[in-house]
Parts: sequence; structure tokens; C-alpha cells
Amino acid sequence: MVKQHNSQLYFVDEAGDSVIFSKKGKIIIGNKGCSRFFMLGLLAVGDLTSLESEISQLRSNLLSDPYFKGVPSMQGKSRKTALSFHATDDLPEVRMKFFELLRNRNDISFFAVLADKLSTLAYIQSRQSYDPNNKYKKDEVYDFLVRRLFKHRLHQSHDYKIVFAKRGNRERNKILQKQLEIARTRHENQPLVPPKLQVESGFPKDHAGLQAVDYFLWALQRLYERHEDRFLIPLWHHCKLVIDIHDNRRKGYGEYYDKRNQLTREKIKGRI
Repeated sequence: MVKQHNSQLYFVDEAGDSVIFSKKGKIIIGNKGCSRFFMLGLLAVGDLTSLESEISQLRSNLLSDPYFKGVPSMQGKSRKTALSFHATDDLPEVRMKFFELLRNRNDISFFAVLADKLSTLAYIQSRQSYDPNNKYKKDEVYDFLVRRLFKHRLHQSHDYKIVFAKRGNRERNKILQKQLEIARTRHENQPLVPPKLQVESGFPKDHAGLQAVDYFLWALQRLYERHEDRFLIPLWHHCKLVIDIHDNRRKGYGEYYDKRNQLTREKIKGRI
């Protein structure tokens, strides 16, 4: 029987995209605007109030700094850094400050799972070879990664609040709830009383945790898409597990990176 604690708060976002085909059915993986990898990240947060306060204070300090006066992304009408931190939109100087904030936290843990879309494509083509009517749907990769990401993350607490970065409508939330229930039941150790799963979606401007998990994912994506690990390495003490499900060089079920097997540029050089 699994010992359960009180409650757990998770924030979930994605990096890259699940797009494989153009509207005309052409394979566009790796083309400009279409990533090679699709990844899903989860950030467990212990003290949300403290995280919200630190992020709010950092934004206030940056907006009042004359160095950033006149910078477009720091203006309210841009709806970018002035509204919420987003690694893709933030200036390098801003990113450095936010990364420093994350490094110094002691109550956050990052988990991620990622798929190589070339491997996903091979699976789709194999599937369609015996069923031509079986069409690829972008959400099927997302939902599969949700199940993989949460398989071992729903058995330590009595209840969970899981905030997904908004994608779709309320019906989408119901589908995500179903994926979480599937992930929970596939775990080998089942509690006597199933935990309560509260699922919601929102925008980063309303959730400090979504802003934080975005930065972890940005660092992970830079490694896989641009072969840069200088952003991820300083955060690695917060990274509990990163699963590369399609790296089958050593094991058929993928590669698991954790504190004993740190993910670096050298580790995936042969893989890419």
C-alpha cells in the first residue's frame, strides 16, 4: 500500500508542437515553424504563494528598471513580459534573472517526457499501411505523453490540482481528466482510496507555475532542437526525470535521465 501525503499541485505545459503534416498532407517535420521534437513538462510546486510573490516582485523590479525603458516586450500593450514571463518572448537579460529565480528555489521539481516526431511518423505510416482510413490527430500524441508523464505522479497524495496551459475548450479538460485516470490505473501500486484529481486549464498570466514550467521546457527544447545545454544544466538539480521515449539506442522503452544520468549535449549527440 502506498503512503499518501496531503495534496500536490502540478503545472503542465508543452514545447514544440505535435504537427507532422501540412494541410495538404505533406510531411513538414523540421521545417521552419515545425519542431522535430514534441515535449510535455510538469512542475511540482510546494509553496505556490512564495513562487507567485517572487515572480511578481521580479517583474515589478524589471519594469521599474530604466535599462528596460522603451523595450517593446516590457510595455503593457505588447502583452508579453509586462504581463507574464515567457522564455521565447523575454529578453536574454530577463531570462537570466528568471533562471536565477528558479535555480534558487528549493520547493520545485520538474518532470518531462518527449517524443521524436520522426519516430511518431514511422508509427503512423505503419498504422496506415494496414488501415488507410486511420488518420493522424494532433491531440493523440499529446494525450499519450500525458499518460506517460503522469503514470508515476498520482500515487503520493490524497488529492491533486493539475493546471494545464490552456489548449482548447472545456471538453478538452474532460479528455485530459480521462487521460489522467488511465495513467493512475496503470500504476502497479493502487491506493485503497483513489486520489481526487482536479483538472483545470489557464493562461500563464494567471498562473506563476505555468510561467515557471515554460522556462524549464524552453531550456529542454534548446538542448534537443539547438544542441545547447547551458540553460538546462544549471537547473538540473530540479529535474527529477526526463524521459526520451524514442531514444532506443540502449533500451527499447527509451532513455531515462535523472540525478544519476544527467542529460547533456554529449549524451544525445549520437541520438540526434
